[in-house]
Amino acid sequence: MRRLRIGVLFGGRSTEHEVSILSAQSIIAAMDPDRFEPIPLYIDKSGRWLVGGSLKRLSDDTARKYVYLPPDPTQRSLVLAGDGTQSPTHLAGEGAGGGLPPLDAVFPVFHGLNGEDGTIQGVLELANIPYVGAGVLGSALGLDKIYMKRAFAAAGLPIVDYLPITRRQYEHDPDAFITLVEDRIGYPCFAKFANSGSSVGTTKAHHRAELVEGLRLASTFDRKLLVERAIDARELEVSVLGNDEPQASVVGEVVPAHEFYDYEAKYLDEGSRLLIPAPIAANASEDVRSMAIQAFLAVDAAGMARVDFFMERSSGRIILNELNTIPGFTRISMYPKLWEASGLSYPRLIERLVELAIERFNDKQRSQTAIDSRLLEAETDQ
Repeated sequence: MRRLRIGVLFGGRSTEHEVSILSAQSIIAAMDPDRFEPIPLYIDKSGRWLVGGSLKRLSDDTARKYVYLPPDPTQRSLVLAGDGTQSPTHLAGEGAGGGLPPLDAVFPVFHGLNGEDGTIQGVLELANIPYVGAGVLGSALGLDKIYMKRAFAAAGLPIVDYLPITRRQYEHDPDAFITLVEDRIGYPCFAKFANSGSSVGTTKAHHRAELVEGLRLASTFDRKLLVERAIDARELEVSVLGNDEPQASVVGEVVPAHEFYDYEAKYLDEGSRLLIPAPIAANASEDVRSMAIQAFLAVDAAGMARVDFFMERSSGRIILNELNTIPGFTRISMYPKLWEASGLSYPRLIERLVELAIERFNDKQRSQTAIDSRLLEAETDQ
Protein backbone atom coordinates (compact mmCIF):
# COMPACT_ATOMS: atom_id res chain seq x y z
CA MET A 1 0.00 0.00 0.00
CA ARG A 2 1.33 3.44 -0.93
CA ARG A 3 2.47 5.63 1.93
CA LEU A 4 0.50 8.81 2.48
CA ARG A 5 2.51 11.94 1.74
CA ILE A 6 1.90 14.34 4.66
CA GLY A 7 3.07 17.93 4.48
CA VAL A 8 4.05 19.10 7.97
CA LEU A 9 3.69 22.90 7.99
CA PHE A 10 5.54 24.72 10.74
CA GLY A 11 7.36 27.93 11.71
CA GLY A 12 5.44 30.95 10.46
CA ARG A 13 5.21 34.68 11.14
CA SER A 14 4.31 34.35 14.80
CA THR A 15 5.67 35.05 18.26
CA GLU A 16 5.47 31.27 18.80
CA HIS A 17 7.72 30.38 15.85
CA GLU A 18 10.26 28.43 17.91
CA VAL A 19 7.62 26.44 19.80
CA SER A 20 6.15 25.41 16.42
CA ILE A 21 9.52 24.05 15.29
CA LEU A 22 9.83 21.86 18.39
CA SER A 23 6.32 20.45 17.86
CA ALA A 24 7.01 19.69 14.18
CA GLN A 25 10.28 17.92 14.98
CA SER A 26 8.48 15.60 17.40
CA ILE A 27 5.62 14.84 15.00
CA ILE A 28 7.91 14.05 12.07
CA ALA A 29 10.09 11.78 14.21
CA ALA A 30 7.06 9.85 15.48
CA MET A 31 5.32 9.26 12.14
CA ASP A 32 5.10 5.58 11.16
CA PRO A 33 7.48 5.26 8.17
CA ASP A 34 5.41 2.35 6.82
CA ARG A 35 2.27 4.50 6.59
CA PHE A 36 3.52 8.04 6.09
CA GLU A 37 6.08 10.02 4.14
CA PRO A 38 6.45 13.31 6.04
CA ILE A 39 7.32 16.36 3.94
CA PRO A 40 8.68 19.18 6.15
CA LEU A 41 7.31 22.52 4.95
CA TYR A 42 8.93 25.39 6.80
CA ILE A 43 7.58 28.94 6.76
CA ASP A 44 10.33 31.32 7.84
CA LYS A 45 9.83 34.47 9.91
CA SER A 46 9.40 36.58 6.79
CA GLY A 47 6.60 34.30 5.56
CA ARG A 48 8.47 32.44 2.80
CA TRP A 49 7.67 28.74 2.26
CA LEU A 50 10.66 26.39 2.02
CA VAL A 51 10.95 22.69 1.30
CA GLY A 52 14.12 20.63 1.56
CA GLY A 53 13.07 17.01 1.72
CA SER A 54 14.04 16.73 5.38
CA LEU A 55 14.46 18.91 8.46
CA LYS A 56 18.22 18.65 8.09
CA ARG A 57 18.17 19.79 4.46
CA LEU A 58 15.95 22.75 5.35
CA SER A 59 18.90 24.24 7.23
CA ASP A 60 21.11 23.89 4.14
CA ASP A 61 20.87 26.94 1.87
CA THR A 62 21.98 24.92 -1.16
CA ALA A 63 19.39 22.13 -0.71
CA ARG A 64 16.22 24.01 0.18
CA LYS A 65 13.76 25.44 -2.32
CA TYR A 66 11.24 28.27 -2.09
CA VAL A 67 7.74 27.09 -2.89
CA TYR A 68 4.12 28.11 -2.64
CA LEU A 69 0.77 26.33 -2.66
CA PRO A 70 -1.52 27.64 -5.41
CA PRO A 71 -5.26 27.94 -4.72
CA ASP A 72 -5.91 25.33 -7.42
CA PRO A 73 -8.14 22.43 -6.29
CA THR A 74 -7.07 20.29 -9.28
CA GLN A 75 -3.37 20.20 -8.35
CA ARG A 76 -2.80 19.63 -4.61
CA SER A 77 0.89 20.12 -5.29
CA LEU A 78 3.50 22.67 -4.35
CA VAL A 79 4.95 25.00 -6.95
CA LEU A 80 8.61 25.92 -7.14
CA ALA A 81 8.80 29.71 -6.97
CA GLY A 82 10.46 31.37 -9.94
CA ASP A 83 13.47 33.62 -9.39
CA GLY A 84 12.16 36.39 -11.66
CA THR A 85 13.88 35.06 -14.79
CA GLN A 86 11.88 31.85 -15.19
CA SER A 87 8.30 30.73 -14.75
CA PRO A 88 7.20 28.88 -11.61
CA THR A 89 7.42 25.09 -11.94
CA HIS A 90 5.05 22.52 -10.47
CA LEU A 91 6.84 20.03 -8.25
CA ALA A 92 5.02 17.24 -10.00
CA GLY A 93 6.85 14.02 -9.20
CA GLU A 94 9.90 12.17 -7.96
CA GLY A 95 12.60 12.56 -10.55
CA ALA A 96 11.16 15.79 -11.92
CA GLY A 97 14.09 17.83 -10.73
CA GLY A 98 13.73 16.38 -7.23
CA GLY A 99 10.16 17.66 -7.10
CA LEU A 100 7.25 16.58 -4.96
CA PRO A 101 4.11 14.73 -5.99
CA PRO A 102 0.74 16.02 -4.76
CA LEU A 103 0.18 15.98 -1.01
CA ASP A 104 -2.35 13.57 0.49
CA ALA A 105 -2.88 15.73 3.57
CA VAL A 106 -1.28 18.56 5.54
CA PHE A 107 -0.55 18.66 9.26
CA PRO A 108 -0.36 22.33 10.31
CA VAL A 109 1.81 22.70 13.39
CA PHE A 110 1.53 26.43 13.98
CA HIS A 111 0.97 28.31 17.20
CA GLY A 112 -0.40 31.85 17.10
CA LEU A 113 -1.07 34.25 14.24
CA ASN A 114 -0.69 33.46 10.53
CA GLY A 115 -1.23 29.75 10.94
CA GLU A 116 -3.49 28.91 13.87
CA ASP A 117 -5.96 31.70 13.15
CA GLY A 118 -7.62 30.38 9.98
CA THR A 119 -5.26 31.94 7.43
CA ILE A 120 -3.37 28.76 6.49
CA GLN A 121 -6.61 26.80 6.77
CA GLY A 122 -8.11 29.11 4.14
CA VAL A 123 -5.20 28.44 1.79
CA LEU A 124 -5.63 24.69 2.25
CA GLU A 125 -9.38 24.96 1.66
CA LEU A 126 -8.77 26.75 -1.66
CA ALA A 127 -6.21 24.11 -2.63
CA ASN A 128 -8.74 21.40 -1.63
CA ILE A 129 -6.26 19.45 0.49
CA PRO A 130 -7.25 17.52 3.65
CA TYR A 131 -5.65 19.02 6.75
CA VAL A 132 -5.45 18.24 10.45
CA GLY A 133 -7.40 20.38 12.89
CA ALA A 134 -10.13 22.99 12.87
CA GLY A 135 -11.36 24.79 9.77
CA VAL A 136 -11.30 28.52 9.06
CA LEU A 137 -14.06 29.46 11.51
CA GLY A 138 -12.98 27.15 14.33
CA SER A 139 -9.37 28.25 14.00
CA ALA A 140 -10.26 31.95 14.01
CA LEU A 141 -12.53 31.60 17.05
CA GLY A 142 -9.99 29.39 18.79
CA LEU A 143 -7.28 32.02 18.62
CA ASP A 144 -9.26 35.21 19.21
CA LYS A 145 -9.78 35.25 22.99
CA ILE A 146 -12.57 37.84 22.81
CA TYR A 147 -14.78 36.09 20.26
CA MET A 148 -13.96 32.72 21.78
CA LYS A 149 -15.38 33.93 25.10
CA ARG A 150 -18.45 35.26 23.32
CA ALA A 151 -19.01 31.84 21.74
CA PHE A 152 -18.60 30.13 25.11
CA ALA A 153 -21.02 32.55 26.77
CA ALA A 154 -23.58 32.00 24.00
CA ALA A 155 -23.35 28.25 24.70
CA GLY A 156 -24.02 28.87 28.41
CA LEU A 157 -20.52 27.96 29.56
CA PRO A 158 -19.03 29.74 32.62
CA ILE A 159 -16.18 32.13 31.80
CA VAL A 160 -13.96 34.58 33.67
CA ASP A 161 -15.08 38.23 33.89
CA TYR A 162 -13.30 40.30 31.24
CA LEU A 163 -13.31 43.64 29.44
CA PRO A 164 -12.26 43.99 25.78
CA ILE A 165 -10.96 47.10 24.02
CA THR A 166 -9.17 47.97 20.80
CA ARG A 167 -5.72 49.51 20.80
CA ARG A 168 -7.05 52.72 19.23
CA GLN A 169 -9.86 53.02 21.78
CA TYR A 170 -7.40 52.51 24.62
CA GLU A 171 -4.91 55.05 23.28
CA HIS A 172 -7.71 57.59 22.81
CA ASP A 173 -8.62 57.56 26.52
CA PRO A 174 -6.46 55.18 28.60
CA ASP A 175 -7.55 56.64 31.94
CA ALA A 176 -11.21 55.92 31.22
CA PHE A 177 -10.50 52.25 30.48
CA ILE A 178 -8.21 51.83 33.49
CA THR A 179 -10.94 53.29 35.71
CA LEU A 180 -13.51 50.94 34.15
CA VAL A 181 -11.26 47.94 34.85
CA GLU A 182 -10.78 49.03 38.45
CA ASP A 183 -14.55 49.41 38.91
CA ARG A 184 -15.65 46.17 37.23
CA ILE A 185 -12.67 43.80 37.42
CA GLY A 186 -10.36 44.98 40.18
CA TYR A 187 -6.90 43.75 41.09
CA PRO A 188 -5.21 41.42 40.55
CA CYS A 189 -6.06 41.04 36.87
CA PHE A 190 -4.43 39.93 33.63
CA ALA A 191 -3.68 42.15 30.63
CA LYS A 192 -3.50 40.29 27.30
CA PHE A 193 -3.77 40.75 23.58
CA ALA A 194 -6.58 38.84 21.90
CA ASN A 195 -4.78 36.75 19.29
CA SER A 196 -2.09 35.12 21.36
CA GLY A 197 -0.93 31.80 22.72
CA SER A 198 1.73 30.40 25.05
CA SER A 199 0.99 33.37 27.36
CA VAL A 200 3.14 35.62 25.17
CA GLY A 201 2.48 39.26 26.08
CA THR A 202 0.38 38.31 29.13
CA THR A 203 1.09 40.08 32.40
CA LYS A 204 -0.46 39.99 35.86
CA ALA A 205 -1.28 43.38 37.35
CA HIS A 206 -1.55 43.94 41.10
CA HIS A 207 -2.01 47.71 40.85
CA ARG A 208 -2.55 50.52 38.33
CA ALA A 209 1.07 50.96 37.28
CA GLU A 210 1.40 47.26 36.40
CA LEU A 211 -1.89 47.34 34.48
CA VAL A 212 -0.75 50.34 32.44
CA GLU A 213 2.54 48.60 31.62
CA GLY A 214 0.75 45.34 30.81
CA LEU A 215 -1.61 47.02 28.37
CA ARG A 216 1.29 48.90 26.79
CA LEU A 217 3.08 45.58 26.21
CA ALA A 218 -0.03 43.82 24.90
CA SER A 219 -0.73 46.70 22.49
CA THR A 220 2.63 46.13 20.78
CA PHE A 221 1.39 42.72 19.57
CA ASP A 222 -2.24 43.23 18.50
CA ARG A 223 -4.98 45.79 17.86
CA LYS A 224 -7.39 43.94 20.20
CA LEU A 225 -6.74 43.85 23.94
CA LEU A 226 -8.52 42.50 26.98
CA VAL A 227 -8.27 42.46 30.76
CA GLU A 228 -9.43 39.43 32.78
CA ARG A 229 -10.17 39.00 36.44
CA ALA A 230 -7.48 36.95 38.22
CA ILE A 231 -8.85 33.95 40.13
CA ASP A 232 -7.14 32.02 42.91
CA ALA A 233 -7.52 28.68 41.21
CA ARG A 234 -5.98 25.39 40.18
CA GLU A 235 -5.31 25.06 36.44
CA LEU A 236 -6.84 22.02 34.74
CA GLU A 237 -6.49 20.87 31.13
CA VAL A 238 -8.30 18.36 28.92
CA SER A 239 -7.41 17.07 25.44
CA VAL A 240 -10.25 16.65 22.96
CA LEU A 241 -10.08 14.46 19.84
CA GLY A 242 -12.62 13.97 17.06
CA ASN A 243 -14.87 15.75 14.57
CA ASP A 244 -18.64 15.72 15.01
CA GLU A 245 -18.50 13.26 17.93
CA PRO A 246 -15.42 14.36 19.93
CA GLN A 247 -14.01 12.53 22.92
CA ALA A 248 -12.26 13.93 25.98
CA SER A 249 -9.10 12.61 27.63
CA VAL A 250 -8.44 12.26 31.33
CA VAL A 251 -8.04 15.57 33.16
CA GLY A 252 -4.57 16.93 33.92
CA GLU A 253 -3.41 19.67 36.27
CA VAL A 254 -0.67 22.22 35.70
CA VAL A 255 1.29 23.40 38.74
CA PRO A 256 3.26 26.40 37.39
CA ALA A 257 6.69 27.31 38.66
CA HIS A 258 5.80 31.02 38.55
CA GLU A 259 2.89 33.04 39.91
CA PHE A 260 0.98 32.07 36.78
CA TYR A 261 1.64 29.78 33.82
CA ASP A 262 3.57 32.27 31.65
CA TYR A 263 5.86 31.60 28.68
CA GLU A 264 8.93 30.91 30.81
CA ALA A 265 7.02 28.58 33.14
CA LYS A 266 5.72 26.65 30.12
CA TYR A 267 8.92 26.25 28.14
CA LEU A 268 12.03 27.40 29.99
CA ASP A 269 11.64 26.76 33.73
CA GLU A 270 11.77 23.07 34.62
CA GLY A 271 10.04 23.74 37.95
CA SER A 272 6.52 23.55 36.48
CA ARG A 273 4.77 20.21 37.03
CA LEU A 274 2.08 18.31 35.14
CA LEU A 275 -0.13 16.04 37.25
CA ILE A 276 -1.84 13.30 35.22
CA PRO A 277 -4.50 12.46 36.15
CA ALA A 278 -5.40 15.58 38.10
CA PRO A 279 -5.99 14.86 41.80
CA ILE A 280 -9.64 15.95 41.79
CA ALA A 281 -12.93 14.22 42.65
CA ALA A 282 -14.47 11.90 40.05
CA ASN A 283 -17.60 14.04 39.64
CA ALA A 284 -15.50 17.18 39.10
CA SER A 285 -13.44 15.32 36.49
CA GLU A 286 -16.57 14.29 34.60
CA ASP A 287 -17.89 17.87 34.70
CA VAL A 288 -14.61 19.18 33.26
CA ARG A 289 -14.53 16.57 30.50
CA SER A 290 -18.14 17.25 29.55
CA MET A 291 -17.53 21.00 29.49
CA ALA A 292 -14.44 20.49 27.30
CA ILE A 293 -16.53 18.77 24.64
CA GLN A 294 -19.16 21.53 24.82
CA ALA A 295 -16.43 24.15 24.35
CA PHE A 296 -15.00 22.21 21.38
CA LEU A 297 -18.40 22.16 19.68
CA ALA A 298 -19.17 25.79 20.58
CA VAL A 299 -16.34 27.10 18.38
CA ASP A 300 -16.81 24.50 15.62
CA ALA A 301 -13.42 22.90 16.30
CA ALA A 302 -12.32 19.70 14.55
CA GLY A 303 -9.60 17.11 14.92
CA MET A 304 -7.99 18.30 18.12
CA ALA A 305 -8.03 20.93 20.82
CA ARG A 306 -6.74 21.39 24.34
CA VAL A 307 -9.26 23.02 26.65
CA ASP A 308 -8.06 24.85 29.77
CA PHE A 309 -10.03 25.42 32.98
CA PHE A 310 -9.78 27.04 36.39
CA MET A 311 -10.96 25.31 39.55
CA GLU A 312 -11.55 28.04 42.12
CA ARG A 313 -9.80 27.07 45.34
CA SER A 314 -12.36 28.58 47.70
CA SER A 315 -15.48 27.04 46.12
CA GLY A 316 -14.35 24.27 43.77
CA ARG A 317 -16.27 26.02 40.97
CA ILE A 318 -15.15 25.09 37.44
CA ILE A 319 -14.61 28.01 35.05
CA LEU A 320 -13.71 27.68 31.38
CA ASN A 321 -10.55 29.60 30.48
CA GLU A 322 -9.74 29.00 26.81
CA LEU A 323 -9.39 26.51 23.98
CA ASN A 324 -6.30 25.89 21.86
CA THR A 325 -6.92 24.39 18.39
CA ILE A 326 -3.24 23.57 17.71
CA PRO A 327 -1.76 22.82 21.13
CA GLY A 328 1.90 22.18 21.83
CA PHE A 329 2.74 18.79 20.32
CA THR A 330 6.12 17.65 21.59
CA ARG A 331 6.22 14.30 23.37
CA ILE A 332 6.22 16.10 26.72
CA SER A 333 3.41 18.52 25.84
CA MET A 334 0.16 18.24 27.78
CA TYR A 335 -2.05 17.40 24.79
CA PRO A 336 -0.33 14.12 23.78
CA LYS A 337 0.55 13.23 27.38
CA LEU A 338 -3.13 13.36 28.37
CA TRP A 339 -4.02 11.03 25.51
CA GLU A 340 -1.15 8.71 26.39
CA ALA A 341 -2.58 8.50 29.93
CA SER A 342 -5.96 7.75 28.31
CA GLY A 343 -4.53 4.81 26.36
CA LEU A 344 -3.61 6.42 23.03
CA SER A 345 0.11 6.43 22.21
CA TYR A 346 1.88 9.40 20.62
CA PRO A 347 2.40 7.71 17.19
CA ARG A 348 -1.18 6.40 17.16
CA LEU A 349 -2.49 9.87 18.08
CA ILE A 350 -0.76 11.33 15.02
CA GLU A 351 -2.27 8.59 12.83
CA ARG A 352 -5.73 9.24 14.27
CA LEU A 353 -5.47 12.96 13.57
CA VAL A 354 -4.59 12.30 9.92
CA GLU A 355 -7.54 9.87 9.69
CA LEU A 356 -9.87 12.52 11.12
CA ALA A 357 -8.55 15.08 8.61
CA ILE A 358 -9.32 12.78 5.68
CA GLU A 359 -12.70 11.83 7.19
CA ARG A 360 -13.68 15.50 7.47
CA PHE A 361 -12.41 16.23 3.96
CA ASN A 362 -14.40 13.34 2.47
CA ASP A 363 -17.54 14.49 4.27
CA LYS A 364 -17.08 18.00 2.88
CA GLN A 365 -16.79 16.66 -0.67
CA ARG A 366 -20.41 15.48 -0.36
CA SER A 367 -21.57 19.12 -0.34
CA GLN A 368 -22.61 20.68 -3.65
CA THR A 369 -20.63 23.65 -4.89
CA ALA A 370 -22.72 24.29 -8.02
CA ILE A 371 -26.35 24.21 -9.11
CA ASP A 372 -28.06 23.78 -12.46
CA SER A 373 -28.91 27.42 -13.02
CA ARG A 374 -30.29 29.21 -16.04
CA LEU A 375 -29.47 32.61 -14.57
CA LEU A 376 -26.80 33.49 -17.15
CA GLU A 377 -29.00 32.25 -19.98
CA ALA A 378 -31.81 34.54 -18.82
CA GLU A 379 -29.38 37.45 -18.60
CA THR A 380 -28.14 36.76 -22.13
CA ASP A 381 -31.69 36.65 -23.49
CA GLN A 382 -32.31 40.13 -22.12
